[in-house]
Amino acid sequence: MVAGSRESRRRARRHLTGAVREQAAGRRPGRGSAGGPYDPELFGGEVAVPRVKVHPAVLLGRGGGEAAASGPDARAGAEPRGRRRGRRVPGARFSIPQPDIGTGVMTDTAQVTLEDIREAAARIEGVAHRTPVLRSRTLDALVGAEVFLKCENFQRIGAFKFRGAYNAAARLSPQARAAGIAAYSSGNHAQAIALAARELGTSAVILMPEDTPRSKKDATAGYGAEIVTYDRYTGDRVAIGEALAAERGLALIPPYEHPDVIAGQGTAALELIDEVGALDALVAPVGGGGLMAGSATAVKGLVPGARLIGVEPEAGNDTQRSLAAGSRVAVPVPRTIADGLAANIPGELTFSINQRLVDEIATVGDDEIRAAMRLVFERLKIVVEPSGAAALAALVTGRISPVPPRVGVIVSGGNISAQRFAELLAD
Repeated sequence: MVAGSRESRRRARRHLTGAVREQAAGRRPGRGSAGGPYDPELFGGEVAVPRVKVHPAVLLGRGGGEAAASGPDARAGAEPRGRRRGRRVPGARFSIPQPDIGTGVMTDTAQVTLEDIREAAARIEGVAHRTPVLRSRTLDALVGAEVFLKCENFQRIGAFKFRGAYNAAARLSPQARAAGIAAYSSGNHAQAIALAARELGTSAVILMPEDTPRSKKDATAGYGAEIVTYDRYTGDRVAIGEALAAERGLALIPPYEHPDVIAGQGTAALELIDEVGALDALVAPVGGGGLMAGSATAVKGLVPGARLIGVEPEAGNDTQRSLAAGSRVAVPVPRTIADGLAANIPGELTFSINQRLVDEIATVGDDEIRAAMRLVFERLKIVVEPSGAAALAALVTGRISPVPPRVGVIVSGGNISAQRFAELLAD
């Protein structure tokens, strides 16, 4: 135990009371391959993977064989500072006809650009998986369109979040990165930061809700992170997370309200267009809005006429209400099986992007999410978590109308225990 000043102890009591410190035990998961294509035949079901390629110069901004990527330290992170540890407080609780592909049209988003996403793609190459795009003839017939599923449930840590987490962590200054990283998350961003920190040779402290599924807590701890928990229904995770990062001298990487995180998330849509060609629409789940903001920036930059459709739980339609109101609107903390989409207000940065680029928001109920989980399990033999199935649920239940001829769907994750998966499908 490292002694700290009386003032640091007071700060710890003031900012961190109400949360419960927990060092969750867990087995370190294997790293697996750093990338490479998946053989679609291994997944069973009615799968076909088209290989329509876009010229690499369009997608990655390469010219003359040179990758347009900046070094990992091009954007400075937190101010360099040494780690400061306060004394542990006894008993303290931490708690149509196919449109043409564009040639890099810049969208009206000064905070995040298509070039940022191209650079992020080069930065994460060889570290993040290039996830498969799967199809099903049954699904196409059900929807009445060609449906392309970008399966981020096969990403490292089981969700798209690793893309943004690694990109943001790699962009920290060497001093900030060495001091360690803090994050707050209901699960997937937690695992993503934990793994990114391990890959970059630093430490991570993660603030998680007390009711986070045990499988996600164990996986996060398995990557070597320290876990701190809080009550999501009474505590402010942003305030607690900022206080924790300040107390420890850590660089805080939020789950979506960060340009490097958004740029990293946009690489999934970039890969999807590379794989299948131009799309008439892209459907993606919306929690805090980072995946949607990154996807919208990538897709609108390459296919300006494409529709961008976000999907939220009915119980947590904060982005839908905010877009209708023209400003950010808070809703009660959602109670939904899609815990990864349980944001109650859009981020400022993500909303500013989505307000300009997203065409519509659809909502789905928990029963519709369960049905979509069952559909992809039975037809494509893949396991998808509730948050990951939300976008597909909106498509197959008619919440999106009319359905364009060629539709991409981001299947955002598959982090769910066998027991919970069985329970949800049995309901």
